Amino acid sequence: MNLNQLRYLREVARNGLKVSDAAETLFTSQPGISKQIRLLEEELGVTILVRNGKRITDITEPGRIVLDIAERMLRDADNMRSVGREFNDGGRGTLVIATTHTQARYALPPVVARFTQRYPQVRLTLREGSPEHIATLLRDGDADIGIATESDEAFADLVTLPCAQWTRSVITPLKHPLLGAGPLTLEKIATYPLITYDFAFTANSPIKRAFDDAGIQPNIVLTAIAADIIKAYVEMGMGIGILAKMAFDPARDHGIRLINADHLFAASTTRIALRRNAWLRGYIYDFIELFAPRLKHDVVEAALKETGVS
Repeated sequence: MNLNQLRYLREVARNGLKVSDAAETLFTSQPGISKQIRLLEEELGVTILVRNGKRITDITEPGRIVLDIAERMLRDADNMRSVGREFNDGGRGTLVIATTHTQARYALPPVVARFTQRYPQVRLTLREGSPEHIATLLRDGDADIGIATESDEAFADLVTLPCAQWTRSVITPLKHPLLGAGPLTLEKIATYPLITYDFAFTANSPIKRAFDDAGIQPNIVLTAIAADIIKAYVEMGMGIGILAKMAFDPARDHGIRLINADHLFAASTTRIALRRNAWLRGYIYDFIELFAPRLKHDVVEAALKETGVS
């Protein structure tokens, strides 16, 4: 048994049991992958993959157990490589952060600026996506840190640490009737076309809960991942928007107006997500503390070692 065999098995599973796609991902040949997986099966004495001719159609029950163990072993191997880099590379390395557009655009810039000053030889990469995509990037080892809100189910098998709360506001075009209509209510919002985030009306969203509890059906005309897109369409006059208050910049957003909506929607918690039992390089702990000062090295390290942290 060797790590390459486990890596081949993992990639076949990740690529929908398509050996050709796994071979392309790993820059190797299909016959080579098939041969190594068969050798692994022979050594373990179990069938891992269900085959129908040349096609793989499923993973056997023992195969799923083997795959889970393989995932852990490969993560441990990555951790060992990280230990070596930590003590040989000094302050050099990479840091991949998976996050939402709102966090990347409005919350992270000052943190990134301070981090890059402290670690000029660390290459920082921001990968934007939905909470579900962020969780997948972390789980697959394609990101070191995830920063997101909502979608607790997507992060169930990861360590999540609360670090900040944020509230929502309503934005309107200039001279919109809502601006002079007195206190904002859900009923008033529902009388206008609404533009908001893709995830705003998922099961656990505070926006969905507020409207459902009030028995009100809003008129949603557009949803988007990025706050900047929501603002652009509101400025065009397509409707009013609901977005994170932090995403409104009075110095730049001259074509829209902001109405506070703290009293209508519950605050949301931004969380940092990490792979359980991950070994983090020193500068990753520093980045986390820059973003959330209360999450110091010992707090994060203890959370990574606990099996029940969420």
